[in-house]
Amino acid sequence: MGVNFKDLIPKTQVKLEDLAGKTIAIDAYNTIYQFLSIIRQPDGTPLKNSQDQITSHLSGLFYRTINLVELGLKPVFVFDGKSPELKAKEVERRQQVKMQATVQYAKAQASGDTEGMRKYAQIATTMKSYMVPESKKLLDLMGLPWIQAPSEGEAQAAYMNKKGSADYCASQDYDSLMFGAPKLLRNVTISGRRRRGKAFIEVVPEVIELRKALSDCGLTYEQLIDVGILIGTDFNPDGIEGVGPKTALKLIRQHGTLENALPFIKNASFPCEPKLIREEFLHPKVTDDYKLEWREPNEQGIIDFMCTQKEFGEERVKKSLERMTAGSKKQKGKVSLEKWFG
Repeated sequence: MGVNFKDLIPKTQVKLEDLAGKTIAIDAYNTIYQFLSIIRQPDGTPLKNSQDQITSHLSGLFYRTINLVELGLKPVFVFDGKSPELKAKEVERRQQVKMQATVQYAKAQASGDTEGMRKYAQIATTMKSYMVPESKKLLDLMGLPWIQAPSEGEAQAAYMNKKGSADYCASQDYDSLMFGAPKLLRNVTISGRRRRGKAFIEVVPEVIELRKALSDCGLTYEQLIDVGILIGTDFNPDGIEGVGPKTALKLIRQHGTLENALPFIKNASFPCEPKLIREEFLHPKVTDDYKLEWREPNEQGIIDFMCTQKEFGEERVKKSLERMTAGSKKQKGKVSLEKWFG
C-alpha cells in the first residue's frame, strides 16, 4: 500500500540523463512488481516462454535497467528480507485484493472484456518463487550489484542513501521518506508513455528531497512519521477513519505529536501502541554488510540465460548489451570502462 503522501509532498521533475554518475539504490521488489504489472499483452497476459514461465520481470529488469546504465546511472538493487510482524495485516489485505481480482479477471475473460482482463490481471499480479532468484542471477550476469536486506528493502535503500552509499533511493512508494531517505527518486524504471485505462499518460521521473518536504510542510522528521501513521502505513493500513492527508497534517501541526493529537480524534485506534509503529520507521532492521561493485557484463552468460533458457530474441539482447557498454562510459565523463566498473 504505502503511505499516501501524494498531495502533501512537493516534487521536482528531473531528466535521468542529468543524474549521470549517480548511484541509485532501487527497491527491487517494488520495481519487479511494476514490471510484472505493466509488461503484459493487451488482454493482461504476462510475457511467457514456451514452457509457460513468466518472463515479464526479466524483460523489465534487463531492458529498462540497461536504459539507466546507457544514461550513465549506477543502479544497485535492494531485495526485501523478512517482513516485520506489524506488516502481517497489510500482507493479508494484499492477498485478499489479489484473490478478488483473480475472480474478476475470470469474469472479464468469460465475457470477452479485454480491458477488464488487463485491469484485473495487473491487480492480481503475484511474485512467483522463481522470480527473485532469476532476477539476482540476471543482475550478476549484467555485472550489477544487489543487496539482500534483513527486512524491508525500502528501509535498507533509505539507509544507504542516508549514509552516502547511494545518491538516491528509488521507489514508487513514499515510505522511503518515512524511513528517512534524503532523496527519493520516483518513476525511475517506468518513465515514458504508460497505459491508464484506455488512454496513455506520460510518466516523468521526479525527485523528492526530504529536507525540502519537511520545510514546506512545516514538520520535523518525527512529525512526518506521525502524519503517515494517522493516514495509514504498511504497519497500520487502516489508518484512522475519517483522517486524510490534509487533516493528518493539520492535526500534527496543531498538536505537535501523534499522542497529543489523539484526544481530538474520534474513535482513534491502532493495532498496537503508536510508538511501536513509529519505531519501525525510526530504527528499521538494516545492514552494513554489503559492497558495491560494478563489473563488466558476462555477455555469453546473458545470452545463454536470456536467449537459450528464457527464449528472448538474441539480436535484441546483443544490441542492448552494446548500449549498456557504451552507456557505462558516460559516468561523470570518464572515458574508460575500467574506471566505471572500478
